[in-house]
Amino acid sequence: MKKILFLIMAVIAVQLGAQDVAHYKKIVKKLSSAKYQGRGYAEDGANKAGKWIAKEFAKAGADDVVCQPFKLDINTFPGKMEMSIDGKKQIPGVDFTIREFNPSVKGEFKLYYIDMENYNAEKMFADLASPQYQGAFVVCDFMFSYKHGADFKKLQSKKDCSCSGMIYTWEAPLKFYKAYGEKVHEKPVIWVTPDFPKDAKSVKLDMENEFLAGYECFNVIAKVEGNRHDSCYVFTAHYDHLGKLGKKTYYPGAHDNASGTAAIITFAAHYAQNKPEYDMYFIAFSGEDANLRGSEWYANHPTVPLNRIKYLFNLDMIGDNNPVQYCEVSNEGMPGYSLFEKINAEKGYFKAFDRGKLADNSDHYPFATRNVPCVFFMNEKGDAYKYYHTVHDTWKNAIFTTYEPMFNLIKDFIGKY
Repeated sequence: MKKILFLIMAVIAVQLGAQDVAHYKKIVKKLSSAKYQGRGYAEDGANKAGKWIAKEFAKAGADDVVCQPFKLDINTFPGKMEMSIDGKKQIPGVDFTIREFNPSVKGEFKLYYIDMENYNAEKMFADLASPQYQGAFVVCDFMFSYKHGADFKKLQSKKDCSCSGMIYTWEAPLKFYKAYGEKVHEKPVIWVTPDFPKDAKSVKLDMENEFLAGYECFNVIAKVEGNRHDSCYVFTAHYDHLGKLGKKTYYPGAHDNASGTAAIITFAAHYAQNKPEYDMYFIAFSGEDANLRGSEWYANHPTVPLNRIKYLFNLDMIGDNNPVQYCEVSNEGMPGYSLFEKINAEKGYFKAFDRGKLADNSDHYPFATRNVPCVFFMNEKGDAYKYYHTVHDTWKNAIFTTYEPMFNLIKDFIGKY
């Protein structure tokens, strides 16, 4: 009879575990779907996703769910996004992408290729001032432009150069960013793959930007009450992503960061069903891809005093298959990091930890600079990471290998810290 009871309990345990993974996958699939158009700011994609996340926290059993509003200025591209080279149409997000600060641009322009082997800045500016190349687009390798930054800064100024914009070749798959989209620059910058022709004559463009000033976003904050209220644990993940590149192209963001958002929702469900010792907060941030706007706002307007946080876990791109787990840790979080290492040595959740230098690359940073004990987990260099910030970060390419070990690692940590 005892054996039968044990088998029944084992089956139930397996089913519950499978249910958690199924819930996790369901959330990733939903957030990366076309319904939310890349969870950006055009067409209110991020806010629509945030409202759905708030409902998911409530369904998970959170005791309290609130939305914390904040505003940002952001450049978006929901309209036309067309480019052709000598009449050959290019595909947005695949053949080309643009910089987040680009203005609208329309017309057909000559192409001026920089001689990178025999570079002469004086000759380049003279050529671009001549009638032959008046208003041309400048073409060269992106790293070359970076190396000669002072010259290219002048190229991007209407006062210093009459060229109409820049086209830079960059490695494929092409990435898109939003961090510097809080203002619009004078000239457009377009990134293309190394397959861009070396001798094309002209580029035809019809690209539209829409600048949103004072756009209202919100952080979603859920709470699961514990037995003690003097301290708390905080789980964070950003739910916003890159949004749209034209009318038809969007960035799904399955790995970045539907994976982390899904994880903190399943953590909320776990602790709602298993009352914790301390209060638990789960914060889904918006504005991360716009330069950590949501987490910075929260750190300046916390709903719980920052000095009450026992430990903060920031989960960003945690669903992949690299057995080595990348992390960053605040100075105050180092004693806790030693416990993470000890638990991992005992349980073997990951082959190793790769601890990097603390950087402003995700939502842990505003807390780390305010002396909060925190850790940032990101599974990089796996098979999903290669699609980071590209149109290929889809549900189809999503990987879920590291979700369960990450979940169990943090759960074990809370039980012992």
